[in-house]
Amino acid sequence: MPGFMNPQGQVAEAQRYHFWVVIALVMIVVIPVIIQTPLILWRYRYRGHAVYRPKWYMSRWLDIVMWAVPILIVAILSVYVWRQTHELDPYRPIAGDKPPLEIQVVGYDWKWLFIYPDQGIATMGQLVIPVDRPIAFSLTSATVLQSFFIPALGSQIDVMNRMVTRLHLKADHPGRFEGKNMQYNGEGFHRQRFITRAVDDDAFDDFVQRTREQGQPLNQSAYKIIAQKGDNRDAARALGLDTHDSDAVIRFAPVPDGLFHIIMEGSPIDWSTTDVSPPQLGATRTSVIQTPPDDDTSSASDPQSSSHQHKEAQP
Repeated sequence: MPGFMNPQGQVAEAQRYHFWVVIALVMIVVIPVIIQTPLILWRYRYRGHAVYRPKWYMSRWLDIVMWAVPILIVAILSVYVWRQTHELDPYRPIAGDKPPLEIQVVGYDWKWLFIYPDQGIATMGQLVIPVDRPIAFSLTSATVLQSFFIPALGSQIDVMNRMVTRLHLKADHPGRFEGKNMQYNGEGFHRQRFITRAVDDDAFDDFVQRTREQGQPLNQSAYKIIAQKGDNRDAARALGLDTHDSDAVIRFAPVPDGLFHIIMEGSPIDWSTTDVSPPQLGATRTSVIQTPPDDDTSSASDPQSSSHQHKEAQP
C-alpha cells in the first residue's frame, strides 16, 4: 500500500523531496565522521604508525574547517526548511483546474466520520475522493486531541476538541491509501484507521449516488452509536450492518446541515426539529437547530454545552 516513500499526491511528493535534501545535507557532516573515526582509531592505536608529535597542539585551518562546515550546513538547513515549511502550509489552498471538494472530518474514540456537506452524505471507515481535484478538509474532534494523517498524500495535522483545523490535499493517482490517527488517545488508538480511495470523477459520482440510495439516515439513534467508544467495525455491528467487509464501511444519507459546526462548538442538537428522512426529488435538507442547554449535563448525542465562539487552530 502506498505510503510516505511512495507518494500519491503533490504534497507528499514535495515532502519526500525535502526529506532527501535534508538527508543529503546532513550526510556532508556525518559521512566524514563515520569514515574517519575507525581510521583514527587504527592509525593512533598503541604501536601504530602515526608520527609522534609531542609539541603539536593546534591547527588553525583544521579548527576553522571543523566548525565552519557544521555551521554552514545548519544555516542552509534553517533557511531551506523555513521556506519549504511555509510553502507547504496545510492551510494554503492547492491550485487546480477544478473547484476544491469540501470534506468535514470529526474524530471520535476510535473512528473518523467524513461528512460531504455539499453532497449531503457521510461515511465511516472509508474516505472517497476524486483524483486531480483539490480537497479542502475541515477537521475537529468530538473527544480528545487526535492527529489526522494519510501518509501517501502527506501533511499530518492535529485535530482538537472545539476547534477547527484545516488541511488541503490532492491525489494525483487512483488507488487505495491507508489513513490513521497518529496521536495516542486510548486503548483503541491502534484501530482508528480508514481507507482512502482516490477514484476518477465518474466513480466518485457513482459513490455519491450509491451512498444517497443505500445510506441510512444520520439521526439521533445513529449518532448515539457513533459517539460511543469503539472503532467503525463496532459501530457497524451496533447499527446492524454486515461487518464481513474488510473495511467495515458505513454510509449515511441524508446528513443534517451544520452538524459539523454544532459538534465543534459543543452545542446540543435538537433532533426533534431535524428531518433526516430520505429527501424527495427537489427537496432541500433541514438544518440542525441549536437550543440553549437546560443544565450542564451531556450525553452521547448532545456534546457538552458551551457558548464558545468558533475558533480556528493554527497548524
